[in-house]
Amino acid sequence: MKYEKLSKNALKCIYMGSGILDIIAAVIVLGIWKLFFTDNHIATVVVFVICGLLLFELLVNPIIRYNRYRYAIDEECIDIVEGLFFIRRDIVPIERLHKIAVERGPIDRMFGLGKVLVTTAGGDVTIRYLELEKAEKIAEGLKHRINEVAVLTRGGEDGK
Repeated sequence: MKYEKLSKNALKCIYMGSGILDIIAAVIVLGIWKLFFTDNHIATVVVFVICGLLLFELLVNPIIRYNRYRYAIDEECIDIVEGLFFIRRDIVPIERLHKIAVERGPIDRMFGLGKVLVTTAGGDVTIRYLELEKAEKIAEGLKHRINEVAVLTRGGEDGK
């Protein structure tokens, strides 16, 4: 199985998403510190350590996630590998697919990306950070495979 890597726009999108979350977290931490703990020197040190960790996370997290993220689609299954500390691998058999959708959030749209949401009876999996054209091509290909499996399944049942 040949795994596909993400485009450079995906790295920018991951950085933007992480940056927004880290800025929100830093504002909350600094706000709590300013309201309640300004006179406490230990709390001041803890707050600045947390802000330093958020900055470090912003610099390191997107690169690791980008380098680890890969996906493969073949005749039998969809295989997605992703994660930061804990690596997650989702393998979904093609015959279990029920619904395919292409979604684009505001950050995705900024970088011309989209994601393919695949719904099965057991849950959902998402192929993230795809160039929009590639996402639509994958969705269309999976839709055709679902139809092929449905025809084969019905053909096998009719013959019994």
